[in-house]
Amino acid sequence: MPSPSFDLRLPRRAQATGQPAPLPLVTLQPRQWQVQLIQLLRRRLELGGSADVLINAGPGAGKTLGALLSFERLLREGRLQRFLVFCHRSSIASQWIASCERLQLKLQEWQPGLSGADLQDQHGLLITYQAAGRNLESLQAQLQGWGWGPWLAIADEVHHLGLDPEEPEATAWGHAFSQLSQRATLRLGLTGTPFRADNLGFCAARRIQVRDGQDWVEQIAPDLSVEPRELIAAGDVRPLEFRFQDGWVDHSRQGELGDAERSPLSQEQRESWRARNLRRAIRLGDSSSIALRLLLNARKRLETVRQDHPQAGGLVVARDIAHARRICGLLEEEGDRVQLVHSQDPEAPQRMEAFKRGESDWLVSIDMCAEGFDAPRLRVVAYLTTVTTRTRFVQAITRAVRMNGQRAEQESIPRHPSYVFAPADPLLMQYARTWSLSEPYVLRPRPSESPEEPGGAGRGGTIPLQAVEDGAGDVIRLRGPALPNFLVQQ
Repeated sequence: MPSPSFDLRLPRRAQATGQPAPLPLVTLQPRQWQVQLIQLLRRRLELGGSADVLINAGPGAGKTLGALLSFERLLREGRLQRFLVFCHRSSIASQWIASCERLQLKLQEWQPGLSGADLQDQHGLLITYQAAGRNLESLQAQLQGWGWGPWLAIADEVHHLGLDPEEPEATAWGHAFSQLSQRATLRLGLTGTPFRADNLGFCAARRIQVRDGQDWVEQIAPDLSVEPRELIAAGDVRPLEFRFQDGWVDHSRQGELGDAERSPLSQEQRESWRARNLRRAIRLGDSSSIALRLLLNARKRLETVRQDHPQAGGLVVARDIAHARRICGLLEEEGDRVQLVHSQDPEAPQRMEAFKRGESDWLVSIDMCAEGFDAPRLRVVAYLTTVTTRTRFVQAITRAVRMNGQRAEQESIPRHPSYVFAPADPLLMQYARTWSLSEPYVLRPRPSESPEEPGGAGRGGTIPLQAVEDGAGDVIRLRGPALPNFLVQQ
């Protein structure tokens, strides 16, 4: 069923003194979940109740545009006057500004010394979590002095705003948002990964009591959840196909005589050995050649994808700078154009933009291309890092699900898949099975009371993984969007 029409050409209530000029007439066709968000916020304003609204929607769902469409509609109806956006990092700020320009909303980036007069003609104010934490007292004074009417506080990637009642200072970003948004009429949290590795709650999120066996536990409850599989079925994002490189990992000490101990990467159940296997598997020079075969297979796949999508590019997630440089050297030896980005490089944002424009074939990153990195040309991801939390893995691989309008016009639904290459680590394969599903985030007792399973493997239940016919060294293949409960080898 197509999304209902969404005509914004509606009469506005009388313009209040000191408010921005009326918006130009705009007609848009939002997605179905964005219409539901507008209705949800309107009901909260009409009926009262909790001021916190949490939206869980996967990458490519349109969370930024959905939040701004909601404000724009409620502004026209006279229910809201201004909004305040908190975002994770400055590189994401440009996306909010671009989306506001699309809707002809005026958004001002916060800077020290900003006065109420500077915001008189603005609809919104934008600030990063870091800046809010460092300038909390001055921001509190500014917000109180600006005399805003009803306003909306938006927290982008809200799961970063942790709350720890026992140690408030340890979660400075969450504390700052809580303090600055106290006077907000509504607080809207946006996230694609509504959970945290440290078992803490976060801002703008309701908690409900649920049964966990014989005990009652707290669970974060999104007010609206849009699963990746729904977006895939609608053609809003791409499905993902996984290629996990298996192999035998040899362990021996330097200078040690005799045969080395061998461990099958995909079948290792001992946690300490599993972690050791992965550390060796991502090395380009390891005797197993897992990482080397993985990269070469990723290159071949990108060449195949380019036959239909000539502008397609690839992303490699590396462990550290030295590791990333070796990967860059290998790709450049094969004739590829490569951009290396890491947090110590002041030119990293420019290199990422160059990749988006198609000026390189591969982007090699150390923790730079996760949340907020939007590059629709990205079609292949090689995951070569020892980070095995579900949040980081899902954030990295879903960089490859986004689409732009041009490709959407050229492809049928379901869209052509993107591809993920990774070592056949049992945890990563487990996450791949459930990446397109939204799992509840349960706040469990402290580790001292209930030991946490290594790597968070207990979330969502344990799925046994076995290599079919003991074929260590083969590629284990998982298809999407609805991932099967079996392994197929090729």
